Order: sequence, then structure tokens, then C-alpha cells
Amino acid sequence: MTSHSKLKAKLEEKLSELLKRGEEIETTLSVAGNSDWEEKAVETENNEALAEIGDVTRQEIHDIKLALSRIDSGSYGTCSDCGKPIAKERLDAIPYTSTCIHCAK
Repeated sequence: MTSHSKLKAKLEEKLSELLKRGEEIETTLSVAGNSDWEEKAVETENNEALAEIGDVTRQEIHDIKLALSRIDSGSYGTCSDCGKPIAKERLDAIPYTSTCIHCAK
């Protein structure tokens, strides 16, 4: 298995996990709240935090889908802003990044 094949499999697995997490978050947020005002206040606070996690999850899903597309097109590992190679260390840390460290700033 080539390194890009391994990476693609790893990203697809992560994508599957994130999609499942996203569904769970949406299900939790769609459940009717408690009628007790104190409980409702706690639920509202929890739901706000959960919604933020959902936003981060959706962004990560988007980024992973773009990385998979770049792997398929052969442009993976090239900065989408400047066109220079992205350092291996950066790709190891954030395999779905589309920019080199200089352009990410």
C-alpha cells in the first residue's frame, strides 16, 4: 500500500468518525428540552457548547473531503496559496491541511 493510499484510508476512517459524531450532535440538539427553567438553562448552555463542537466537526469534515480530493487529483502536499510543497512535519501533524506553515499565518 502506497503512502498516499495509507493516508487516504486514514482520512476516510477519520471522516467516517466525524460524520457519525456530527449525526450524534444533530440528534442531541434536536431533542426537546426540559420544561423546568433551571434544567432548561443548563441544557441551553450545554447545547451552545455542543453546537460549537458541531461547527468545528463540520469544518474538519470539509477539510478532510478537500484533502481526499487533492489526493485523487495529485495535488496533495502542495500549498493551495503559494504552490510550494507543504512540509512533511506539517502534513504529519495536520494531514488535511491545504496550506504551508507560512501561508497559514
